Amino acid sequence: MSAMDRPEFVAWAAQRSAAAYGANLTVVDKILPDMLHMVDAYWYQFPPMNPLWHGILGFVIGVLGFVSIIGNGMVIYIFSSTKSLRTPSNLLVVNLALSDFLMMCCISPFMVINCYYETWVFGPLHCTVDSTLAGLFGGVSIWTMTFVALDRYNVIVKGLSAKPLTTKSALFRIIAIWLISLSCAIAPAFGWSRYVPEGNLTACGCDYLAKDWSSRSYIIVYSIVCYFIPLSIIIYSYWFIVQAVAAHEKSMREQAKKMNVASLRSSEAQQTSAECKLAKIALMTITLWFFAWTPYLVTNFTGIFESAKISPLATIWCSLFAKANAVYNPIVYGISHPKYRQALQKKFPSLVCASKADDTVSQVSGVTNITNEEKPETA
Repeated sequence: MSAMDRPEFVAWAAQRSAAAYGANLTVVDKILPDMLHMVDAYWYQFPPMNPLWHGILGFVIGVLGFVSIIGNGMVIYIFSSTKSLRTPSNLLVVNLALSDFLMMCCISPFMVINCYYETWVFGPLHCTVDSTLAGLFGGVSIWTMTFVALDRYNVIVKGLSAKPLTTKSALFRIIAIWLISLSCAIAPAFGWSRYVPEGNLTACGCDYLAKDWSSRSYIIVYSIVCYFIPLSIIIYSYWFIVQAVAAHEKSMREQAKKMNVASLRSSEAQQTSAECKLAKIALMTITLWFFAWTPYLVTNFTGIFESAKISPLATIWCSLFAKANAVYNPIVYGISHPKYRQALQKKFPSLVCASKADDTVSQVSGVTNITNEEKPETA
């Protein structure tokens, strides 16, 4: 028996219809009876959202889910099936695409259904599961990008003295990423804070409106582990990457000037230039992650510190914007990654509108080391 056919729902629906005449409804009046104990009293002050907003939200998350599943699925397939892209460091790329793929597979369909019914209809257990998965995949994404940044730092800043990434060490990092993210995401299911419906009650998330220290401390700790620490490492890595790139380009210009030539591009210089270009792809991906998740972080901190009024529409859009991050990565790789474009053109020629990708770029991906055994390919 579905949630919509249960006797308590039928009674609730009849009561709500009767209350619609001569009574002021709130956004909470649309929630099913078995979810009422999870809704904070704060939301009782807001009237129901315009049904048009639910339609827009459902359409947007549906489109984003479709694009993310197809796009990230193609990234996983192409990076896994293309021999030139199957390197230890590219395991991080596949891991990032996998987390984004699973994010939308597990969340998008249910949110579309909730938007159709204008409330959460899958019960308390699925609310906890949905939020746990969102926290897990969000944590996996940012920590994967953190190791991407460290890999770029290792290749560009340390250069020939860098210890190359092996398959074993890459797998170890991926396992660590999932364990860190899982330990943070699953905590509310075992009593450290809790997951509750938020905003317009079509999505679930951390209880950032609770006044107890357990709820507040969890959000603070999760933010430190899965936002501030990774972001600090990323900023540190790219600060030195930018410095190393600037110093290299300056030395190249000075050397070219001394030799009275327009450009000095040896094989090693071309290799370094390719690595710098591909580092920009990783930086772009990380920047998009930052802009996607920061509004949701601000919403959570606004709630626990009671610094401003939070509206249902604002919370759901921040939540949706964060989940939309799962769509950006395949687009970034499709536009910017030369080897990915080349493989895409070979496997799915009908999807490539641009001219043939330049094949003079290094064989590596946006997160691939160059070792003495790996040399750039030429056309």
